[in-house]
Amino acid sequence: MKNSKKTLMNVLSLSVLLSLSSTGFADIVMNSSGAAGQATVSWSSSDASQLLNDDSVEDADEPSPQGSTTLTTTIRASNAAPAALTNKSVQIVDTNSFSNQPSVNARAALVMDAKTGEVLFSKNTNTAMPIASITKLMTAVITADARLDMSEDITLQQIDFAGAGGKNSSSTLKAGDTMNRAEMLLVALMKSENPAAAALARTYPGGRQAFVAAMNAKARQLGMNSTHYAESTGLDPRNISSARDLGILVSAASQYGLIRQFSTTAHYDFNLGYRVLKSNNTNALVRNGGWNINISKTGYINEAGRCVVMHTTVNSRPAVVVLLGASSSQARTNDATNLLNWVSHLPKRI
Repeated sequence: MKNSKKTLMNVLSLSVLLSLSSTGFADIVMNSSGAAGQATVSWSSSDASQLLNDDSVEDADEPSPQGSTTLTTTIRASNAAPAALTNKSVQIVDTNSFSNQPSVNARAALVMDAKTGEVLFSKNTNTAMPIASITKLMTAVITADARLDMSEDITLQQIDFAGAGGKNSSSTLKAGDTMNRAEMLLVALMKSENPAAAALARTYPGGRQAFVAAMNAKARQLGMNSTHYAESTGLDPRNISSARDLGILVSAASQYGLIRQFSTTAHYDFNLGYRVLKSNNTNALVRNGGWNINISKTGYINEAGRCVVMHTTVNSRPAVVVLLGASSSQARTNDATNLLNWVSHLPKRI
């Protein structure tokens, strides 16, 4: 990393407001005088550990103004790891009692009140189907749960590009590219890079087999009874889940500050030493910044169609949106926008 890059500790005092709708975690708008200015963040061991350990970055039930996601990050004096995060269980109650529900293109869909578990909209919610890169949300949960050194450098190997299920892994990354674990997780979540997700599994204690076993164990722990994982990227169509199960996963993932920040980073420039990889979030709703999105992950393979999961705050209501099997990227975006607009007109939660 160039010396001109500033670390988190150089630009953050005790707490900093990060706006992640139009700028990513790496694009902190702050200077000592309070005027706006963009700083590029590099990763040190203590920086990455502090972010990983701060799993309560924002209360998921506290809304931010629509159109922006504002997170308050507290910098801890100690680098000691806290107790392992225990995910709150989600009780899904399928009342589906609201009228004038929109039609959606996707094969399966769920909109759920993230606080009460009440299902606001449902379509084929219990049908298990391939989920493509939505898989990477569980990959992120397992990586975060492991409390590994997030500043450890990982070099991509040719095997990370081999894909899964007979598919080749299309990527702007190359074998030999090196990032630290935090950046691998960031590029896997925001840009959905398959080699990065593969490398996270390969470098997990016990390797890929142990990583996949941990993914399936976590699914069982959370009550995701229709879910099975075969690998960490989502290229394998044997990675299956239901909209209901993914609603549970999104609710669990929203408790990780690291995942909330990385999955909703709109843009990031990765300095690979010999080149800079300019990257954008795969979710147009995150890039455009029109909605308060706290968690985001898109996915696509032929067997799965176009998929997206989100945790949002709409009209003071924390909501989970799941769409599986849309026919195109535009249809997926239209479905998501229509559902969010519909939720915005529902009676406010008391």
